[in-house]
Amino acid sequence: MNLIATLNRRFAHLLRELAQFGSVGAIAFVITVGIGNGMNSGLGMGPLTSNGVATIVATTFAYLANRYWTFRHRDRTGLGREYVLFFALNGVGLVITEMFIGFTHYVLGLTGPIPYNISLVIGTGVATLFRFWSYKKWVFLPASAPPVDPASGLPEASGVPEGPGVHAATSARAMNGGAAPSGRLGHPLDQDAAGDYAQFS
Repeated sequence: MNLIATLNRRFAHLLRELAQFGSVGAIAFVITVGIGNGMNSGLGMGPLTSNGVATIVATTFAYLANRYWTFRHRDRTGLGREYVLFFALNGVGLVITEMFIGFTHYVLGLTGPIPYNISLVIGTGVATLFRFWSYKKWVFLPASAPPVDPASGLPEASGVPEGPGVHAATSARAMNGGAAPSGRLGHPLDQDAAGDYAQFS
């Protein structure tokens, strides 16, 4: 029963995180579609330019919402570092979406609002999967992540061996109100979530 309860709790945390991430993404998507369509159909700007500008606005909103709501329980390694990496990874997501839009518009020769929005929805869906995975891996780090390299802003290779005992010790420290491992610019995590989220990173 303890194992089942632990698994339920861990999956509940993951599902809650996914739901919050999805909510932020849905609002950001509305911002992207609204501004993109306004610039493309209303102002007559090109589809790639319209989507690019709309994505920048939506990304700013998405970063703030994810930092202070979806991933507020995760370690904080500096707003500057997170902001730059968030935009860089979101830029990769933007390229993914732009590829779908550009292929539909310039290769298939399908123009107008309907093909534009269909390609936007499909491209955004693929890009969202990449973003969720990459944000958890490189931007909003869990308690068990290794120290951050000040030069690259990415997690360093840890010299501490991986294993259940390491994760258990890290989780125990976090659940007792301990701070993140040394070398991090971290802060104490929510006691309930520290050990569980590390398992899904």
